[in-house]
Amino acid sequence: MKHTLLFAAAALALSACSPAPEPAAEAPVATAAPSADHGFGPEISAEDFAAHVRVMSSDEFAGRAPGTIGEQMTADYLVSQFERLGLQPGNGDSWFQDVPMVATTADEATSSAKFVLGGSDRALAFGSDMALGTRTAQAEVSVDASELVFVGYGVNAPEANWNDYAGLDVKGKTVVMLVNDPGFHVGDEQLFSGKKMTYYGRWTYKFEEAARQGAAAALIIHDDAGAGYGWDVVKNSWSGEQYDLPASADPEPRLPMQGWITGDVAKELFAAAGQDLDALRIAANKPGFTAVALGDATFTAKLNSSIKEASSRNILAKIPGSTRPDEAIVYTAHWDHLGTHDGPEGEDHVYNGAIDNATGVAGVLEIAEAFTVQNPAPERSVVFLLVTLEESGLLGSKYYAANPVIPLKDTVAVVNLDAMSVVGPTRDFVVIGLGNSELDDVLRPIAEAQGRVLVEEDGVEKGFFFRSDHFSFAKFGVPALYAKGGIDHVEKGVEYGREIQARYTNVAYHKPADEFDPNWDLRGVVQDLQALYGVGRELAGNEAWPNYVEGNAFKAARDASRAGE
Repeated sequence: MKHTLLFAAAALALSACSPAPEPAAEAPVATAAPSADHGFGPEISAEDFAAHVRVMSSDEFAGRAPGTIGEQMTADYLVSQFERLGLQPGNGDSWFQDVPMVATTADEATSSAKFVLGGSDRALAFGSDMALGTRTAQAEVSVDASELVFVGYGVNAPEANWNDYAGLDVKGKTVVMLVNDPGFHVGDEQLFSGKKMTYYGRWTYKFEEAARQGAAAALIIHDDAGAGYGWDVVKNSWSGEQYDLPASADPEPRLPMQGWITGDVAKELFAAAGQDLDALRIAANKPGFTAVALGDATFTAKLNSSIKEASSRNILAKIPGSTRPDEAIVYTAHWDHLGTHDGPEGEDHVYNGAIDNATGVAGVLEIAEAFTVQNPAPERSVVFLLVTLEESGLLGSKYYAANPVIPLKDTVAVVNLDAMSVVGPTRDFVVIGLGNSELDDVLRPIAEAQGRVLVEEDGVEKGFFFRSDHFSFAKFGVPALYAKGGIDHVEKGVEYGREIQARYTNVAYHKPADEFDPNWDLRGVVQDLQALYGVGRELAGNEAWPNYVEGNAFKAARDASRAGE
């Protein structure tokens, strides 16, 4: 899950297939499909769920990075489980959808970046001062003495009468901007969606808009509150091999160079340019903000990278509908994680990704098994889509949404599982983006029957709705549900849940400490999976076509896609 919401209990107990093309030219191929030494039953159970998570998050799977032996082992395992369940391949006669990718690895030893401040060089160190990358698939990218311009939040939103680029020509320049939405850092509830992040607050949007404006480079100023995660998450996510779709498969605009700088580096930069970052942050939250050139400060950088074209795979299975097989409910989860990293001997080098997202994949497998014994069988098809490259910007789901097996106009709904909550049974059931779609009305009575209430996510300012694979479908208007157990533990209360959430985020999220723990309390997971299965069961057995609610940004796309039906 790319910088995602994590309601998990792991930190409390931290003692811490069918033949297919190789996903990358150099990737070794697993010789046998690993299996869980476990007797699976048809019901959704904590024991079956744990068995799947334990296998997929083991060191043997090497962090499940795309294009590595970890991908091959994951694919072998998942196909073996789909075959065990008697499911059909989801892409014609294939279990796979090839996803083209470009792998870019920066050579930090021969790359460099610096600010020139008042005639003096301020070198920027990879990892500690900044994170830098390119999406151009070019081995050498550089900017030379590029003028620096602070563009506030880097937002151009005509419907909100807001344009941080108004009257500004940034061609050849480097834009520096804040993360999150206008209004966030001053608590102005009248701007955008108030505390709740919109897509304009996401770092992905900011880089896309800077590219549309013609900038040579863009740098986002990191702060924990605005981003929703610490600098270590940025550093870990931007280091090592970086994956992207080739430009031919992704029409979105791209910058020559993009990245982040720490808050401390930003303060130093602004002070040397005769500006007060804190004062400009306040000014950027007011309508009519005008971009500010950072004096004679410039940015120079050279990025040398090794470029490799490869492919990864989405993994698909399906249960054909008994009466309306051309209509589908899609369950999705991402199988990929961050792989491994180099480091001193004795250090843990594997990003196991137990919570993120072996739990989501295990959940989809459990739900799939429940459908196989359902009587009557689902009238609509049910597709189980396990996607790649989520950690690289939702690339696997983005590719599927552009190349769907079942047309998106005939896709009834998407139910996404990402970083399941292992906190235990809770009174609250969190719907990320609560109020967006009519799927809430399908889930609500199911949750109420479990004695639970639907609530919005804790931390709406962090933009979790835009940070997992359901968003790739939402952009096309497909109603998407992303829900998981909350933090109000039925026996230990809210503070217990909050402590777990904070400790997991700080200790294990996108770190090697995200490992399987046999002491997890999985009672809540079972409830979550039963409820999410219930949503699919209802939709697969009726003729409803849920939509986004009136006024939601995605409703127009849904209306347009269904207009001819």
